[in-house]
Amino acid sequence: MLQGHELIGFDTETTGTSTERDRIVTAALVSRAADGTLTEQTWLIDPGVEIPEVATAVHGITTERARAEGVQPAQALEQIAAALAEPLRRGLPVLAFNASYDLRIFEADLARHGLGSLAGRVGGAIKPVIDPLVIDRAVDRYRKGKRTLSDLMNVYGIAESEALHDAAADVRAAIAVFDAIMATYPVVAGKSLADLHAWQRSEHRKWATRLNEFFASKGRAADVDLTWP
Repeated sequence: MLQGHELIGFDTETTGTSTERDRIVTAALVSRAADGTLTEQTWLIDPGVEIPEVATAVHGITTERARAEGVQPAQALEQIAAALAEPLRRGLPVLAFNASYDLRIFEADLARHGLGSLAGRVGGAIKPVIDPLVIDRAVDRYRKGKRTLSDLMNVYGIAESEALHDAAADVRAAIAVFDAIMATYPVVAGKSLADLHAWQRSEHRKWATRLNEFFASKGRAADVDLTWP
């Protein structure tokens, strides 16, 4: 049973949406102990490039602030990688909302700075991963509307007590959404971590395949990645 399971939540705020070109500006790790206690680590990073105004509008970090207060990327990324790898090697899950984005941009930033990949540090695939977005798409496939973190908080009755798009706040919210999904759908809570990871991979592929088929029918590029995370 997953209820109350130890985990480590992960989130980033970045210079943009490209997992290959853009860079991490802030990051947060939130560890949840078996008794529910949360322990947070956060980083403000100088990405070494200008932070576009459209990105600043989302997370509030300006280029000037990042340069004045942020740590150098290699230092922060190494600390984050070490802090993520240790629990993963022990079999604990990493929870991230839209995990593919955060894990891919993190791996790209590690490579950019000549640092060892997270996958290499854990000796293979990054798993188990918990992604509330993927799980919600699977358990409530036909619900209309958007599925942002804020939307899912509304769906599952979680009050927004603080502004989102702060990395630590987003992790806490994502953990709350996952807990609410488990309470609503016992089939999710009853899975083992290994089964949950494999099920999410399968469900993401089904969702992406359907979306690609829809895009193709409309003459649009059918380029949604079938892989997860």
